[in-house]
Amino acid sequence: MAAQIKIKNLTEGYQSIISNGKHTIVGDEPISSKGTDLGLSPTELVLSGLAMCKVTTVRFIARKNGWEIGEVNAYLEQEVKRQPSGMNTNVKIKLSIDGDLTEEQINELIKQADNCYIHRMLNGEWDIEQAEYINEELVLNN
Repeated sequence: MAAQIKIKNLTEGYQSIISNGKHTIVGDEPISSKGTDLGLSPTELVLSGLAMCKVTTVRFIARKNGWEIGEVNAYLEQEVKRQPSGMNTNVKIKLSIDGDLTEEQINELIKQADNCYIHRMLNGEWDIEQAEYINEELVLNN
């Protein structure tokens, strides 16, 4: 099933109620961008998805191989440079994995983390369609 997200933007700052129909989180912009800083920014949400995919993949692979691990943490940092051809984004990723692992096991976990679904999706080709206007009243009443 395709992922679906609904956003309700509130009038306070840039607060947005983000829902997939089952779970809800708050997004916002920092105060420096005239937001209220009550939630993650759009950039932080994208990086969070990538980080979660990586740590989840590490845990999945460790369990699959019977490797005992503790906490898995990811630290991501993004830098964007504007280029004449568009935006150039560099994301630095560091992972820490608690456990009595060999260097070979660590390398395998890192390799698999770099092959996680979201990493591959972000590196893949995107076709983002132009937004279209809908009349919410008509959608809700049909």
